[in-house]
Amino acid sequence: MIDFLSIFPELFLINAAICLLVFGVAEKKNVLTSVSTLSLCSIFLATLLLLYQPIRLSNFFFYSFIIDDFSFFLKLIILFSSFIVIIMSSTFIRKTKVYAFENLILILLSVSTMMLLVSSYDLLGLYLTIELQSLCFYVLAASKRYSEFSTEAGLKYFLLGAFSSGILLFGFSIIYGFTGMTNFEDLGKLSNTQIFSDSQTYMPISMIIGIIFIAVAFLFKMTAVPFHMWAPDVYQGSPTYITAFFAIVPKIAIMGVFIRFFESSLQGFFTEWETIFILSSLASLILGSIAAMAQQNLKRLLAYSSIGHVGFMLIGFCCGTIEGVQALLIYIVIYMIMSCGIFSIALSLYNKKGEFCESIYDFHLLGKTNPILAFTFTIILFSMAGIPPLAGFCSKFYLFFASLSSSLYLLAFVGIITSVISCFYYIRFIRIMYFETAKTTTTSSNYMFFSNISFANSLVLALVATFLIFFFAYPSPLFLWTHKIAIALCF
Repeated sequence: MIDFLSIFPELFLINAAICLLVFGVAEKKNVLTSVSTLSLCSIFLATLLLLYQPIRLSNFFFYSFIIDDFSFFLKLIILFSSFIVIIMSSTFIRKTKVYAFENLILILLSVSTMMLLVSSYDLLGLYLTIELQSLCFYVLAASKRYSEFSTEAGLKYFLLGAFSSGILLFGFSIIYGFTGMTNFEDLGKLSNTQIFSDSQTYMPISMIIGIIFIAVAFLFKMTAVPFHMWAPDVYQGSPTYITAFFAIVPKIAIMGVFIRFFESSLQGFFTEWETIFILSSLASLILGSIAAMAQQNLKRLLAYSSIGHVGFMLIGFCCGTIEGVQALLIYIVIYMIMSCGIFSIALSLYNKKGEFCESIYDFHLLGKTNPILAFTFTIILFSMAGIPPLAGFCSKFYLFFASLSSSLYLLAFVGIITSVISCFYYIRFIRIMYFETAKTTTTSSNYMFFSNISFANSLVLALVATFLIFFFAYPSPLFLWTHKIAIALCF
């Protein structure tokens, strides 16, 4: 009974998704609006259940899952970001007449599995939750049934995702075959034993190969270079609100379980996996900043931008210290908030034909039609580029400070250089909004976007802009919370 009480918020979301599926099939009128509203209510109630959950520290289901401050922190971010994504997608869903209410059901199911994922404390539980999450994502990517791009995105995601899952399972089997263990805590005790810490010649090559396979699978899930090839096509082919969900929520869950597995279970093998992630971080920073400069499609540009941000996240992870984990957690929160702001604007602007912006040049009249919205977008872009004193600068500053304290000078140097390069394509948005004229091949009326965005999207943008501006003045709550979590996780 205590085991089921420990996952009561997740069970509530799963049951709510099943009930909404039955309701959507039975309801005939305004089914999408009703399901959307009830989905928001379900996520809100799940958040309350999480906040007032009586059990805050426990292992359950035979030590396969764990509840602690780290999982609580990540679950709260996942629920909050999912709530924001559904809110800011309401205008897009209504204008594009997407009648597939099942997409919202799949989002609820994937959120519940991501909450279980960040609580995983065993290799078997980790693999099952990742697969349940991925099954929902495959369908969501191909949910635009009459679009060839969406079908291609879903097929690519499915094939490459199945390949990465096989690699992950193979790595787990090697670890289990050598150690006979699947529990994170048992693996952590083994990696810190005297036999591994003192005698490097005793380290079996099979253990190193298993770690490499697991690292490759996780890097694929996080869209890190060189396993990023699927991300731009999937982001472009998926519906925009599904792209927003992919870009924001899954990265939180994958990065969370990634930190728990490598920082707590394989900390004793730090030298074996540190080099892999340093190289991946460098490659992600360089390719993400350079490839984004050539993109004109909005979603492809955001895909390469997210690859660059994953490179920054890996900087904090490679430090292997409390400061590095703390900086990584701060970066995850700020990146999630900045991404919500960008996609809130992308999901709000449409022209007279009801078409939503797909190209970066579709923003060229925004500075004249809606100066306040253009100014808000400018603040978000400056924060994404890391311009002081906005929140994006603070998150990068903490990462660079942690990397320098860990003697990772090359990562810090490349991170600073790529931050300067990324300013090019972020500031290009600002030039287009305020100084770009309409192209001669199209009439300006086709690109005249309506500026009356919904109240929910306006509220999201106001909260995002306020946070980005004033975080520098009062960062203590987030700083202290993440510091407490990093200490508990690393020790």
